[in-house]
Amino acid sequence: MRRDMVSSAMGDPVGGTSIGFIGLGLMGEPMARNLLRAGTSLVVWNRTRSKCELLGNAGAVVAENAAEVFARCEIVILMLLDGTVLDGVLERHSSAFIERIPGHTLINMGTMTPAYSKALAGEVRGAGGRYVEVPVSGSRKPAEAGQLVAMLAGEPDDLARVRPLLLPMCREVIACGVVPSALHMINLVTGLAEAMHFAEAHGLDLGRFVQVLDSSPMASDVSRIKAAKLLARDFKAQAAIGNVLYNNQLIMEAARTAGIASPLLDVCHALYAETEALGLGGADMVAVLRAIEERSNGAV
Repeated sequence: MRRDMVSSAMGDPVGGTSIGFIGLGLMGEPMARNLLRAGTSLVVWNRTRSKCELLGNAGAVVAENAAEVFARCEIVILMLLDGTVLDGVLERHSSAFIERIPGHTLINMGTMTPAYSKALAGEVRGAGGRYVEVPVSGSRKPAEAGQLVAMLAGEPDDLARVRPLLLPMCREVIACGVVPSALHMINLVTGLAEAMHFAEAHGLDLGRFVQVLDSSPMASDVSRIKAAKLLARDFKAQAAIGNVLYNNQLIMEAARTAGIASPLLDVCHALYAETEALGLGGADMVAVLRAIEERSNGAV
């Protein structure tokens, strides 16, 4: 789909009004700029106002505060550092939050813990809004080039509505299910990599093995995409090892705080750290296969 077709593809989802964008930091600024280049009308705001100037010069409307963004836009993209910052911007747990959320769709593109995202989604829906979690894989350069990889989670109707909006920022958009599924991919992909390694070590036909996986009751869009990459040993990044390692750390910390055992996450964290140590921090998360292979080589 051509990027200049985004507006028509969305069926004018917000009645011709602008899209809000809050958070113009290292990643947010180039992401918002790509939306402007695609012809999206933006209302932007950042806690450090000077960071709004480049976007204002490029055609965005610069809001005085976050409340103005919500007053002018039904869909608001949030690209913020962490949950503490997001809570502050939304004025969560206050009457202001309850007043501004109804009728709005929040697109959270920052990386938060799954527990945080799930709780926020429930509060947004409870207040009469909609919530889509869209963590992205990539750094400043892919953000500038519109080459991020987005992992969507939310209600199906909401995903269909916002997906075209993401195209100017992302080269690939992967639907992962309901919130917080986009933040729960780590165990799935690590398990796939280990299964592929096991099959190869036992001389199985890998193409047929992937066919069996794809036809199983546990198959999903994500597992099919990642299994195909494993089969081809295609390590071109969709979700990079470095990003996944960071996300894994966030989830582990949340588990520790809650007093929850996380043995699979612990193993995943070790494997992704070993993969990064192999110089594959920028490779796709399926490159964890290389760390598993290294462990096998060491066990011989």
